Amino acid sequence: MRRLPLDSSALGRDDQYDVAILGSGIAGGMLGAVLARNGVKVLLLDAGTHPRFAIGESTIPFTSGMTRIIADRYGVPEIKPLSSFRGVQKHVSRNCGRKQNFGFIYHREGAAQDPQQINQLVVPSVLRTESHLFRQDVDTYLFQVAVKYGAHTRLATRIVDVEIDPDSGAVLRSDRGEEFRASYVVDAGGFRSPLADKFELREVPTRARVHSRSIFTHLIGVRPFDKAPAARGHDQPNPWHNGTLHHVFDGGWMWVIPFDNHPDSLNPLCSVGLTLDPRVHPKSDLPPEEEFQRFLRRFPDIAWQFEDAKPVRPWVSTGRLQYSAKQIVGDRFCLTSHAAGFIDPLYSRGMTNTLELINILAWRLIAAAQDGDWSTERFEFLETLQQGLFDFHDDIVYSSFVAFRDYELWNAVNRTWQLGTMLGNVVIEDAYYRYSRTGDDKVFLDLEQSRYPGSPFPVSPKFNELGVFTRQACQSVESGALAPRDAAAQIFGKIGEADYLPPSFGFGDPARRCFSASPGKMARNAMWSRTQAPPEIGGMMTRATAGLVRMRLRP
Repeated sequence: MRRLPLDSSALGRDDQYDVAILGSGIAGGMLGAVLARNGVKVLLLDAGTHPRFAIGESTIPFTSGMTRIIADRYGVPEIKPLSSFRGVQKHVSRNCGRKQNFGFIYHREGAAQDPQQINQLVVPSVLRTESHLFRQDVDTYLFQVAVKYGAHTRLATRIVDVEIDPDSGAVLRSDRGEEFRASYVVDAGGFRSPLADKFELREVPTRARVHSRSIFTHLIGVRPFDKAPAARGHDQPNPWHNGTLHHVFDGGWMWVIPFDNHPDSLNPLCSVGLTLDPRVHPKSDLPPEEEFQRFLRRFPDIAWQFEDAKPVRPWVSTGRLQYSAKQIVGDRFCLTSHAAGFIDPLYSRGMTNTLELINILAWRLIAAAQDGDWSTERFEFLETLQQGLFDFHDDIVYSSFVAFRDYELWNAVNRTWQLGTMLGNVVIEDAYYRYSRTGDDKVFLDLEQSRYPGSPFPVSPKFNELGVFTRQACQSVESGALAPRDAAAQIFGKIGEADYLPPSFGFGDPARRCFSASPGKMARNAMWSRTQAPPEIGGMMTRATAGLVRMRLRP
C-alpha cells in the first residue's frame, strides 16, 4: 500500500474528536482504522513513533478468525491480510514467519532431555493461517491503514494529564502543554496506561495467581532445534522450526519464535524470551544477557540452539509481569486489553484478547458517535469480558507453571489448554460462517450473551468446569496436599468424561503427546458432530468446518 505520513499534526483537525485513542500499537492502530472507516472522528496519540520494537508475535487460530471477523464486520479489507500467513506475506511484510505448530519440549536441569517428554499441537492444514508477526512492520501497517481512512495522529506526544467530565467528555494535555478534546477516551497504552495512573485503577496487589518475570530480545544465528542432538529421538509430526517452540522446565519456560522459517523470508531474526517464576528462579543483579547465558549452562540441551546466536538489540529484563485493573470502564473512558491487565506470554493470548475487545468495543463507539449516547452503561460488557478473559487466562497459566515441576502433570494440563485453543476456534469460525452467509450482525451480538464471559468455549458447562477443576488440582499440588501424578490422573479422568470432545482425537489418552488432525480424523470428527455430539456443539462444529473448507478452497 502507498506509504502515508506517520504524523498528521500538520493536517487540519477539528477541535473536538469523537474518540481519542492513547497508543498506536496493534490495538490502537486497528481500532483507529475501524472507527475512521465508519465515520468516527478519531485521534491517535502516542508517546513513541513507528517503526518500533514490540513483543507479542505469535498468533493462534482464534486470532486469525477474529481478524477476519473485524475486517468484514467493520468493512476494513486492509485488516484481512493479517488473518493468514499468505496474506501477511503478500500484503503486509515478508519479515514475518510462519506458524504450523505449537511445540513444547520438557527439560530437567542437569539431565538429558527425554524424547518421550514432548508435546505438539499441529495446526490443521485447513487452518494453516498462523504467523509469527514482526510487530514493528505490522503495527506500522495498521497505523497507516488508520491514517488512510482519516484518523488524525500525533506521534511523539506524551499525555501527562486527563480531565473527564461525564457530561461533555475529556480534555487531554501533553507534556508540551497541548490540549486535545474528545467525547470518549480509549486507553490502549499498555502497562503505562495514563488513565490507570490518573484514576488509580490498578488492583494492588494484583489478583493474578501467576508469578513470572521475563528477559527477552531478538537474536540472529539461532539454530533450528530439529538439528539438535537432543531432537534425534523426537517423533513429533511437524518440524519444531515450523512453529512456535516452547522449552519448559520447573519454574518457567522459554519461547523461540523464528521469522526466517520459510523460503520467502527476508528476516534473519528470531524472538527469544525466558520467562521465570521469581520464587523458583530469583532475579539477580546480573545483566540480562549474562543471566540468560548462566541459565543455558544449566540446560545444555537448550544451550545447543544458541551456540551461534547474537543479540541485535539490547536485552530487556522485567519485574513481575502480572498486573490487573479493578475497573476498566468508567464515565467516558475504557482501557483495552494490555492497559487493563496482563498475565504471561504463554499460549499467545495477548493479541487474541485484544481483538476480542476491539470487536465488542468498536460497534459501541460507532453507535455512540452517531446517537450521542456515551453512557457508561453502553460499555459495561467490556468490563465483564475483560475481567473474564483475565481470570480464564490466569487459571490456565497458573496451572501450567505448577505443572512445569512434573512432566505427567504438565502432559495433563497442556491438554486443557489445547482443548480451549481448538474449541475456541470452533466458536469463532461458526460465527464467521453464519455471518458470511447472512450478513446479520446479530450473530456477534448473541455471543455477548455468554454464561461464561472470557471463556473460549462458553457453550459447554463441562468444558468450563474443567478449567476450574484443573486449577484447583494444581493448587492442591502446590500446597502439598496432592501428588502431581494423582492430579494428572484426575485431570485426564475429567477429560475422559467430556461429552464435547470427538473421540477420534484421543485427548484423554496420556500416551498421545502430539496431535495432528489428519483427513481421516477430520472425517470421523465430522461424522461424530452430525450423529453423536450434543446438538448445540455438533451443529457449531459442522458449520465451522464447512466455513473453513470453503475458505481454504478460495483462490
